[in-house]
Amino acid sequence: MANVSNVSFRIDSDLKAQADALFSQLGMNMTTAFNIFLRQSVREGCIPFDITINTPNADTVAAILETERMLRDPNLKTYDVEDALKELKS
Repeated sequence: MANVSNVSFRIDSDLKAQADALFSQLGMNMTTAFNIFLRQSVREGCIPFDITINTPNADTVAAILETERMLRDPNLKTYDVEDALKELKS
């Protein structure tokens, strides 16, 4: 067996269960998945995916959902720019 080291860390139980299920569907276990992640990180010299904080806040999510609902409404009145300006002036 190759020279190996054990690593131990804490993880949320629900997240672990979800990850175990996903990795199982992909035909691997948690150890294999982490080894893939670590090897790819070392190969690329960075974390191999984007890490962002571009998550919409609750107000933005609500606005997106409202817009989607409105777009599905066949009774929704729509305007072109000229009609919208006329409506605003009336």
